Amino acid sequence: MELLRRLGGLHGALMMHQSGGCCDGSSPMCYPAGEFIVGDRDVLLGLLDLRAEVGTVADDLPSDGDAVPVWISGSQFQAWKHTQMVLDVVPGRGSGFSLETPEGLRFLSRGRAYTPEENAELESQDPITGAQWEEGARPTVPTESIVVAEAVDACPVPGMAIQG
Repeated sequence: MELLRRLGGLHGALMMHQSGGCCDGSSPMCYPAGEFIVGDRDVLLGLLDLRAEVGTVADDLPSDGDAVPVWISGSQFQAWKHTQMVLDVVPGRGSGFSLETPEGLRFLSRGRAYTPEENAELESQDPITGAQWEEGARPTVPTESIVVAEAVDACPVPGMAIQG
């Protein structure tokens, strides 16, 4: 969240797209809002709230520069829809097209397979597509915090004990 806030201060409103590969691998890419064309069939993975802190839950959706929509292509979503994508930041050089490149940090996607119960809940909801977003569709306000201090808090690494 700190890196996104810093990038937002430099570049204005932001958006992210989970890259499907090619020259930049499969990294989450950060762009100024509107600089990456979201396709009609792209799927909204989430709406990051730059007002959020670890453990907080907002009463409403973020807007303007506080909202960072995170997108993925429709075909890639079909392959990953059973996986919780956790956005992390690690030291290193970001990709050539993503805004964090000169920061000495890079965005990284981590994944955790959803439980059968989580999959059943997700199947009861249709994801928001780029076309629906353009028509004004928005996700519901989260009922629990989506910001953690460390990625391992949301996406444990197999074989490693979680520090308590």
